Amino acid sequence: MEKSRMNLPKGPDTLCFDKDEFMKEDFDVDHFVSDCRKRVQLEELRDDLELYYKLLKTAMVELINKDYADFVNLSTNLVGMDKALNQLSVPLGQLREEVLSLRSSVSEEIRAIDERMSKQEDIRKKKMCVLRLIQVIRSVEKIEKILNSQSSKETPALEARSPLLTGQILERIATEFNQLQFHAVQSKGMPLLDKVRPRIAGITAMLQRSLEGLLLEGLQTSDVDIIRHCLRTYATIDKTRDAEALVGQVLVKPYVDQVVVEQVVESHSDGLQTMYNKLLEFVPHHCRLLREVTDGAISSEKGNTVPGYDFLVNSVWPEMVRGLEENLPSLFNPGDPDAFHEKYTISMDFLRTFERQCGSQASVKRLRAHPAYHSFNNKWNLPIYFQIRFREIAGSLEAALTDVLEEAPAGSSYCLLASHRTWSSLQRCWADAMFLPALAHRLWMLTLQILARYSVFVNELLLRPISNENAKDTKNPLVTGTKDPSVTQGNSEDQGGGPSETKPVASVSSTQLVYVVADLDRLREQLPELLETIKSKLEMIGFENFSSVSAALEDAQLSLSACVPPLSTRIVQDLSDCCFSSLKSALEVPRLYRRTNKEVPTTASSYMDSALKPLYQLQREHKDKLKHATVQQWLEGALSESTQKYYGTVSDVLHSVRKMEESLKRLKQARKTTPANPGGSGGGMSDDDKIRLQLAMDVEYLGEQIQKMGLQTKDIKSFPALAELVAAAKDQAAAEQP
Repeated sequence: MEKSRMNLPKGPDTLCFDKDEFMKEDFDVDHFVSDCRKRVQLEELRDDLELYYKLLKTAMVELINKDYADFVNLSTNLVGMDKALNQLSVPLGQLREEVLSLRSSVSEEIRAIDERMSKQEDIRKKKMCVLRLIQVIRSVEKIEKILNSQSSKETPALEARSPLLTGQILERIATEFNQLQFHAVQSKGMPLLDKVRPRIAGITAMLQRSLEGLLLEGLQTSDVDIIRHCLRTYATIDKTRDAEALVGQVLVKPYVDQVVVEQVVESHSDGLQTMYNKLLEFVPHHCRLLREVTDGAISSEKGNTVPGYDFLVNSVWPEMVRGLEENLPSLFNPGDPDAFHEKYTISMDFLRTFERQCGSQASVKRLRAHPAYHSFNNKWNLPIYFQIRFREIAGSLEAALTDVLEEAPAGSSYCLLASHRTWSSLQRCWADAMFLPALAHRLWMLTLQILARYSVFVNELLLRPISNENAKDTKNPLVTGTKDPSVTQGNSEDQGGGPSETKPVASVSSTQLVYVVADLDRLREQLPELLETIKSKLEMIGFENFSSVSAALEDAQLSLSACVPPLSTRIVQDLSDCCFSSLKSALEVPRLYRRTNKEVPTTASSYMDSALKPLYQLQREHKDKLKHATVQQWLEGALSESTQKYYGTVSDVLHSVRKMEESLKRLKQARKTTPANPGGSGGGMSDDDKIRLQLAMDVEYLGEQIQKMGLQTKDIKSFPALAELVAAAKDQAAAEQP
């Protein structure tokens, strides 16, 4: 506080620090110095501190000079102060003794008053207990007097007394009984109350019997006033649950036991629906008066209702659930999933219809919170039903995802059975015959699992070797995949070298890979349709976060899309290998023309048609299954790879021809003979020129076929260079002609 009130003298504005820093409670010299060093050098800091130190000394001297007289007179003013203090000590001591004496007297009086107040409080409590006991005795005697007066009048007039009058009397008794119960609870533990308790129990039993009889009489005679008085009496004595239990036992239970009969339900195809319809008819037919009195569903003459009752929730529904659980146990059996789905769907419709009969949202909330409601829902073993369905779907799918790829059934939009089964499994998850709203989350997870399993299956296909059927017949490179496992086993046995018990490695054909790509495209196109179906189902359960569902399905779609590039690469590689296996026949061209006197070539070689046949077969047989862009992309890739290899082959052939031609020239020059026609016969085209011309025709034919396929030769890698290579060879052959 002193520091906060102390004002330091103001220094020059050129100081590198703030004077208030010295007055802070957490002032630290090291921190102060390090902070100032960030702004100035230590020499400047030292000069500023010395300057401010001089200011502080000057200010202190001025302060002392200002109050110098007070400092000097301080000791003079205190002379005689000790004598004055000694004179005050005696009267202060006497005052202290008087205060202590007075305090002791007051404390004794307070204790005496507290004792008297405590005694009065005890008397008051005992008086209240006595009054309550007196009231209990009076209430018991009053009720017994009313009962005795009614029982003693065994006259025809009593027999003719109307039920309404009896109801009014019971209502009076109930009011008095309610007061009796209140005072009896307040007087709990009193000996006199224990003596009166048997009489109270007798009154309670009599009142209970009378109310039950009166309520049944009112229900049988459909007397609204009797029912109203009776229910009001039950409410007065806080026995509303007893009235609801009585209605359930006497009115609802016999009806339910009569309607819910297992033999009758199972003997008809629509027996369950008929049974539920009859149960729903109970409320409008048999609970009309109760709802009129308690809910005001039907306006009565007086228009007053008795609150605190909900017979549909506490009387009707528990008895219906009990009847279904006891009389129809097969209803909840999940062994037959189709029958279970039908029963569950019909039962949930019944439950929703019953909720609509409740008449108010508050009643529906009470129904859904009732133990019988939870018991009814828990009886349906939905996890077991889902497990059965899961085994059906997963088993059917796994049976199709085998090493042997089978074709899809006729009429399917897919090529392979595995793809067809995948899509049918996805559809089945959300079909009306299988879907249940309570299992939506499990079915959604199963949907993602099916898509992930199919993606894994396609990735496994990429690891399989391509079958060597194409090597057997190069003219038919895209044959249908083998469906017989013996073929795969035979191929493995032909290789030899392995033990007989070793499991053969499954292979896949190029055609099957093409089918997989076509099915992937088809499946990705149909996923939006599946998404719309899923959304419509999820709306039934109030789900609104469709963005997460769409994102998850998009991730699955991307996973499927990621399988297409490696599949395309393998297909292109197989097509390229198949084409080049024929194109490498260009190495045989020199053998066909050298020293054979063969005519000058006029058409392309036959190996060109063999090389191009797989590509035309791809275009022709799969144009309806694949996208046009995909086919063109594959053709372009296969032609690019095979042409690049073909370029090397043709280059080698032309190089060898040129070397052979040069060797013959050097040989003849060495013999000093005139080379009339190297490698040829007669005065026509030489054999080397025929070879060059044949290769040029082959390449020109290849370019024409590429354009017929709808491609551009400039887009085929190495083809422009190949065309230039053979064009130069052709020009050389033309230049050597006489």
